[in-house]
Amino acid sequence: MKFGWRSALGIALSAVLLYLAFKDIEFAKVVANVRKANVGLLALSAVTATFIFPLRARRWRPILDPVAPDLPFDVLWRPTAIGMMINNVVPARAGEIARAYALSRFAPKVPFPAAFASLAVDRLFDAVVLLMLMFGAMLDPAFPVGAQVFGVSMTSIAIKGIAFVVLVLGAMYAMVLSPSRVLALYEVVARRIAPKLETKGRIALVALTHGLSVLRTPGRFAAVFGWTLVHWLLNAFAFWIAFRAVGITAPYSAALFLQGVIAIGVAAPQAPGFFGVFELFGKEGLRLYGVSPDAAVTWAIGFHFLSFVPITLIGAWYFIRAGLSFGEIGSVETDGPASTGALPPASPPA
Repeated sequence: MKFGWRSALGIALSAVLLYLAFKDIEFAKVVANVRKANVGLLALSAVTATFIFPLRARRWRPILDPVAPDLPFDVLWRPTAIGMMINNVVPARAGEIARAYALSRFAPKVPFPAAFASLAVDRLFDAVVLLMLMFGAMLDPAFPVGAQVFGVSMTSIAIKGIAFVVLVLGAMYAMVLSPSRVLALYEVVARRIAPKLETKGRIALVALTHGLSVLRTPGRFAAVFGWTLVHWLLNAFAFWIAFRAVGITAPYSAALFLQGVIAIGVAAPQAPGFFGVFELFGKEGLRLYGVSPDAAVTWAIGFHFLSFVPITLIGAWYFIRAGLSFGEIGSVETDGPASTGALPPASPPA
């Protein structure tokens, strides 16, 4: 896998964020907090956090049903674990390529372009649900009263954010119900603003529209949305258990808010494993709830490490057992998703 400027930028940004996260921390207090932590609750939080990945694999099935119905769980679980492991050890989010490629290896009836396109839908549902839960948490009475960002009330931001999520869901349906109109509108805009990117953008939009065929069937949409909701509610629960383990008394809604804030942070280029952004955004997010920086960093370091290790080891095991190599994944990354075969039609039958 090549090490490009995006990888270098991500590592540099993570280093800066780690510095900002730790610069005002009294590590003697962090060590004292670690010694007082409830080891049993920390272990439970790590187990709970690891269970979100089987949920992610199960959520993948209805997304892929239009391409390959009723794929076995094991066929979906192994690529999911491999992809998460790659994201944890390789820069530039190469895990998404690895996950799609591994699925096409384990399930030959799923071509790589279709597998890769399905991950765009996977991430889109993640974004919608994460934002919905984060904005909902901001409307909880337990959210800090009078909190503002650049002089704007957080309550106002939450209400507008929920409206934005509804708008995104509407746009998703528009892409499925009227794909030709959406593509025509894109082409008109792209030709005026960035004509050089028109072809690549159209390929990506066609792939996304194909993946969003899950929305054509209400049952499949409900299944994907439901599994996504359970996934992020469980992840927040793992956050909350770790809060309790290190003596933080913030409410469960704080975990819902915090995972959304961290998710926004990791959208930027990052080093493998998202170290730096997790710690800084975790510290600043908990600061709103009156949590001291030392306690917040104790939580961030402990939870991040304990949730990082299990899925990395599990994914590495499957990676080795499958006979995959980083060079193999890197060659797919270099060629690009579209080069491995023709993209499926934009609006396949449900």
